[in-house]
Amino acid sequence: MTAAGFAAVIQWLPLLLGGAARTLEVVVLALMLGIVCGLAGGLARLSHHRAVRGIAAAYVSVVRGTPFVVQLFLIYYGIPQLGLPVPAMLAAVGTLGVYSGAYQTEIVRGAIQSVDAGQREAALALGLSRAQTLRFVVLPQALLRMLPPLGNEFVALTKNSALVSLVTVRELFLSAQMAISSTFQDFAFFLTIGAMYYAMTSVVAGVTRVMERRLSVYLR
Repeated sequence: MTAAGFAAVIQWLPLLLGGAARTLEVVVLALMLGIVCGLAGGLARLSHHRAVRGIAAAYVSVVRGTPFVVQLFLIYYGIPQLGLPVPAMLAAVGTLGVYSGAYQTEIVRGAIQSVDAGQREAALALGLSRAQTLRFVVLPQALLRMLPPLGNEFVALTKNSALVSLVTVRELFLSAQMAISSTFQDFAFFLTIGAMYYAMTSVVAGVTRVMERRLSVYLR
């Protein structure tokens, strides 16, 4: 990084930090929505009702089979043509959360199915209902199996958040583009926001590892 680039980054640092704060806001809200969608979708994929399984399977197939950018543009630019304006932040969080939720659905489904069937049978034999068996026996064991792939998905969600700049959400990437358009210091700003994204994803990965270690003691 040149001296001019470093000076430009320092000058525009408040804008970058504001963009990073908005990125964290988008990520946290989308993460919460994605977890809800993933848990509901995963349980629906294992439902005894064919219609529920079909709806969940269609959700996963459609969302995972189309690009995130297409979904984002469809929500932000397409729906308003039907007379329903969608705020940029709502479009960003909603689309990102639903998109991540489709991947989390398969993670939840796979983790639940990985729990030995004998555990369920034993719980039912002891008089627990199906809901109690799921809550007290299956999900606690499945959670630990979910954490590594969920950690990867959370990291991917954080990186995908840069794409919401395309619908005018002034997060970190768009803030950097604004600074670059005024200073023409492309390398310096892209290097800086790359380091900031890396710091955020490292925190997400670190929190996931800590949770995995602490929860593992309950499953020994």
